[in-house]
Amino acid sequence: MPVPARSAALFLGLWALCAVLLPTSAALAQGREASVTVDPVTRQPLIATVNVLGRFVARQSGVLAARVAERVDEVAVQVGDQVKRGDVIARLSSDRLAAERLRTEAQAKAAESDITAERANLAKAQQTLDRLNKLRSSSAHRPDRVEDAERDVEAHRAALRAAEADAAVARAQLDLAEIALQDAAITAPYDGVVTVKHVSAGSYVRLGDPVVTMLNHVELEIEADVPANRTGGLKPGTVVEGELQDGTRLFAVVRAVVPEENTRTRTRAVRFTPQDSSQVGNAANQAITLEVPLDQSRQVLTVDKDAVTVQRGENIVFIVQDGKAVPRSIRLGESVGNRFEVLDGLEDGDLAVVRGNEVLRPGQAVSVGQGQG
Repeated sequence: MPVPARSAALFLGLWALCAVLLPTSAALAQGREASVTVDPVTRQPLIATVNVLGRFVARQSGVLAARVAERVDEVAVQVGDQVKRGDVIARLSSDRLAAERLRTEAQAKAAESDITAERANLAKAQQTLDRLNKLRSSSAHRPDRVEDAERDVEAHRAALRAAEADAAVARAQLDLAEIALQDAAITAPYDGVVTVKHVSAGSYVRLGDPVVTMLNHVELEIEADVPANRTGGLKPGTVVEGELQDGTRLFAVVRAVVPEENTRTRTRAVRFTPQDSSQVGNAANQAITLEVPLDQSRQVLTVDKDAVTVQRGENIVFIVQDGKAVPRSIRLGESVGNRFEVLDGLEDGDLAVVRGNEVLRPGQAVSVGQGQG
């Protein structure tokens, strides 16, 4: 269909107008000054880290055992109960133990009486010897009687020492009987939680039999098996960062590196103490991921992450040089917080554009925002 003459004329006019305006708009855009925000390329310490899986462990845990052989009268706790230090966990039958204490107490009193008697006998023998010695200058002096009296004194002294030894034995037996009576009440040695109940009322326990198992769930620390070749940066007092499974982050301090290597895994156990006890989990064996430093820190050149753009598969950073935007192709290393390590392409002190770099053109005039750079 032929185009009307009027429409053709209108089309040609619009085409001519665009031909004039388009170069002008491009020139204006090229020459327009862009306002940008910059951040200097700087050197800062970098500590390379590796993630290691750790777990919370109890500093105090174990089996509470019976210290006397007796029948169980009562178990005062259940699995999961929280107890304080000194709380009664279980009670053993104390009838026999109380009777044994009375018997040893009587033996101790008898031994004390024997000491009193032997002291009196010794004093009597000593008096006899003293009287005989006063007769040495008289005709009534008889050396044989003096010798007999001296032997009597020696015999009573020996008897007194034996009585004192018997009394010491009796007192020790009384102490043991009192300790056994006290041990009939099994108490918690520390604050914690009962995890296993081994006996019930009516059962009989022998010396050393387990009664309950408990752990201290308040004072937890972290243990991680770290590869032996990566423990160089873990000195006592080193602070590391960790993350719980729910995303909670915390800091922990190296308490000790156990000087023993697992021959199968070639790892060493490292113990960490959480800096903030309120952030510690309330369960032993709870998992935590630790960022363990590989070695000592090193100084690296870094650039803000917002300064890096990707163009045609390359990492590009615009820097401000003589009032113009100059693109630089860079090679990145490791991440350092909100910055990247720069391996090549930038120099210390370069002003990298971190705001407004998305629409910059090479060589475009820029103005740095007030208070930036």
